Amino acid sequence: MEAKKILTILSLTLVFSISVVSLGIAYGGGIRGIGLLGVWFFLTFGIIVVLAQLIPAGILLSSFIGTAFSSIRKSEMPIRTA
Repeated sequence: MEAKKILTILSLTLVFSISVVSLGIAYGGGIRGIGLLGVWFFLTFGIIVVLAQLIPAGILLSSFIGTAFSSIRKSEMPIRTA
């Protein structure tokens, strides 16, 4: 139960920090008024969607690289290329 609480706090902190940074980028870019709110949501959830795709892709890529350079069974020696 404690790990779930920590994970929730970390997730909310990540989303909050992304939203504050995207709000600062939009405001610094000269967007004011109601358009600032739209750009803020667009940037925030755009970044979250990209991260949601990149993190599993990175895990798959690292496991692919790990299996390409190591043997399937631990007792075997990996194949060395010249």
